Amino acid sequence: MTDDFALFAGNSTPLLQPVWNLMRDHQSLLLSPFWTTTAGFLVHVLFSSLFMILDLLSPHILWINKYRISEEVVELRQWLHCVWQISTKYVVGVLPVAALVQFVRGNRFLHQDNPAPSVFLACSECFSCLLVFDTLYFIIHYSLHRNPHLYRTFHQAHHTRRDPFALSAQDSSAVELMVQQVLAVSSAALLGCHPLSEVLFHLVNMWLAVEDHCGYDLPWGLHHVLPCFGGSPFHQAHHRRIRGNFAPYFRHWDLICGTLLPDFEGTSGSAHTGLGDK
Repeated sequence: MTDDFALFAGNSTPLLQPVWNLMRDHQSLLLSPFWTTTAGFLVHVLFSSLFMILDLLSPHILWINKYRISEEVVELRQWLHCVWQISTKYVVGVLPVAALVQFVRGNRFLHQDNPAPSVFLACSECFSCLLVFDTLYFIIHYSLHRNPHLYRTFHQAHHTRRDPFALSAQDSSAVELMVQQVLAVSSAALLGCHPLSEVLFHLVNMWLAVEDHCGYDLPWGLHHVLPCFGGSPFHQAHHRRIRGNFAPYFRHWDLICGTLLPDFEGTSGSAHTGLGDK
């Protein structure tokens, strides 16, 4: 499919073709489990660092606190400790899954003669992957919270903090990180989307997870642009009340299943009442 913007410019080459060519030229890296795991970890840390900067600046730039919905400002020492915890779980959890995925896929991932997708197709496939991932994750997440044994064994580590922060999006048990990785890869595989669209999905998936846990309700958050997304207030309510808002990104499954909670609005917001209910 040719890109609409490219056609408008009188060029039949998709706008994303240079990116696709770059991916194919460096396919040895993209097919390396060690590199993809390392890149995923570094991207997560990079995304989280943006909110760490806000925490560091908030005592000096007071307007930042206007958008804070968490009560606790994360110190650099806590942030670095979380980096260490996540890195070890990546080694024992995410890396083996990445190696297994590479073994199953073989060299078929980038060995395609098809051109790059159009911008519209890449975005639509990315959005579709988010919908599938959201559904699969809702089922797993709901089951973990409804089964006390599974919750204590695999998920309770993620709820150690009453107020999550950006980096803690992946501060989970190694098994839970492995499951999340499998769900993300499976979502793209079920849809059979273009490899470039899949890479875009993984990047957006990581950003949304960080944004959900960041503890800030910023005006440019995706949930303000697309109301179908829950965003940070939606997920903050889950961490405070535990008994609802089980979907990672969208609101529809919690609405359908009767587990939708009011968005958390901070210490002065209406969603602050009833904290700790299970």
